[in-house]
Amino acid sequence: MKITVSEAKGQLTELVRRAEAGDEVILTRHGHPAVRLVPVTRPVDRAQRRAVLEAVRKAGVAKAKKGPSAARSQDFLYGDDGLPK
Repeated sequence: MKITVSEAKGQLTELVRRAEAGDEVILTRHGHPAVRLVPVTRPVDRAQRRAVLEAVRKAGVAKAKKGPSAARSQDFLYGDDGLPK
């Protein structure tokens, strides 16, 4: 949504609400984009970061146990004599 700075003065509360909801709000001056309203994102705290990293580690371990070993992952490219197929 594009709106002039003068029009935005009377609608600031509504424009902030829309920006927080994810709408793109651009304020224009003399027909040219001047400012974009975007919501402030909260930084991820240490506990959340640790939980995400632990979930990724667990997923990696589970995936590694599930599939073939990396040492044998390209055996299909070679014949029984060890030469490329």
